[in-house]
Amino acid sequence: MKTFEFLILGKNQPILEILLRLVNAYENWNAIGFSDEKQAQEYFLNNKIDIILLSSAIEEHVEKDFTAFCLKHQPDVEVIEHFGGGSGLLKSEIEHRLYLKGKL
Repeated sequence: MKTFEFLILGKNQPILEILLRLVNAYENWNAIGFSDEKQAQEYFLNNKIDIILLSSAIEEHVEKDFTAFCLKHQPDVEVIEHFGGGSGLLKSEIEHRLYLKGKL
């Protein structure tokens, strides 16, 4: 079974840590998190990422620029905005997107 690689960008450190713990709890999901978009971009350029999770406290222009950057360099990446709602909602959001794209 494929392992899905996640990059999580969020400026609220406690929420970022929770998201990392939740995503990494699933057997075939592997996540790394960043609070700095420049570091995230560097990592993104050097790694194949399946899913970008945008978390809380990101400025609107940073969100737009980061999304455009990611889609330019890896057009198949899935970008999901997640601003809370519990682990069940998070899993459902991700699996629904993967299902719609034929990746599940």
